[in-house]
Amino acid sequence: MYEYQDGPEFPKFLDNNDQLGHFRQRFYIKQGTIYMCGNSLGLACKDAEETLYDVLNKWKDEGIKMWNVDQGKYFLYSEFLADIMAPLVGADPDEISITGCTTINIHQTISTFYKPTAEKYKILVDDINFPTDRYAVDGQIRLKGLNPRDAVKVVKSRDGKFMSEDDIIEAMTEDVAIILLPAVYYRSAQILDMTKITKAAKERNIFIGWDFCHAIGAIEIDLKALDADFAIWCTYKYLNGGPGSSAALYINRKHFKLLPGLTGWYGNKPHTQFQLNQEFDHQQNASGWQIGTPTIFSMATLEGSLRIFKEAGISNIRKKSLHITGYLMYLIENRLSEYGFSVGNVKEDAKRGGHVCLEHDDAYRISIALKQRGVVQDFREPNVIRLTPAALYTTYQDVYDLVNILLDIVKTESHKKISEKRNFVV
Repeated sequence: MYEYQDGPEFPKFLDNNDQLGHFRQRFYIKQGTIYMCGNSLGLACKDAEETLYDVLNKWKDEGIKMWNVDQGKYFLYSEFLADIMAPLVGADPDEISITGCTTINIHQTISTFYKPTAEKYKILVDDINFPTDRYAVDGQIRLKGLNPRDAVKVVKSRDGKFMSEDDIIEAMTEDVAIILLPAVYYRSAQILDMTKITKAAKERNIFIGWDFCHAIGAIEIDLKALDADFAIWCTYKYLNGGPGSSAALYINRKHFKLLPGLTGWYGNKPHTQFQLNQEFDHQQNASGWQIGTPTIFSMATLEGSLRIFKEAGISNIRKKSLHITGYLMYLIENRLSEYGFSVGNVKEDAKRGGHVCLEHDDAYRISIALKQRGVVQDFREPNVIRLTPAALYTTYQDVYDLVNILLDIVKTESHKKISEKRNFVV
């Protein structure tokens, strides 16, 4: 258990003793703004800017010859970045490909593993995950000539907020071929027991894949120990790769000989790639799941941001994340609860991700009021304000000031002057 104190001196004490505090200087922090939205889009760091401009200058100086500079670094950029990414997910570098976007990578992995038969044809999902996973699953099922209403098996949340691992395992019937689930839920920050669920899937001969979008860079992951079949994740949230930065996928090395569901010339073996043969020569590691030419600019920022993660260490990042989110929850319960606020996420460290779910009946208008006061966060239906004190650039003073602003909003009722009509992006 952590011991926290109220009062203006305590956050100063915590910041003065923050071993990761110096990393904040490497991020662009807008003056007068408290940034609490790293779970949606991480802040720009100077390292990412440097590596992006480095690529731009390589293009300016070398033109097409840039593919050959630095021992072919950019021609094999996915492999270069996978080597830095690997410790964050506990996998071998050749099991990771930096490529595409999250939804495309779901299509890629599902199309690889989904070979429905008359007896085993269902894909198991849940009803509270971010919906793009479901859209992709439904699309892959339709491509097989099946109806999602029949071939998608949905595990329902008991309360609309949290998911029961036991309910998921109970749904692993003989007709289930694949399971796709999030490691961390985007709304509630719940961490599923991946070990328990993966073990149950393997015992039933079911392929299982994990969505790490809200986990990567926030919690420690050990894919080697987990032994899942595949995984996908984005890089623009906690990893701070920037808007639209290239996503990643993981293929367990025991599946390297499988043919990707979606093939393209960048999944071809590098040494025969420019022979331009008409028959696909599959690169039998995760790089073989690339499709088209890498989006180098969208990968370059990631190189810089991953440099910081390598220096800081994911265990240190997780340690601070748990502590600073714990401090926020402490202040919510001690100073805001009498005004209708509550913590909507699980409080146990092992079961919560990197953001705090602040719940209030008037959460939408309070969220807009916070933005008007310089606090960047987001709202999720029906009553959740997601707050993310990112370990690398958020201070404890930011957290304390945030709570003071919330208190002022509800005491003055300034949020009640705001329309309840929802904006497109909230």
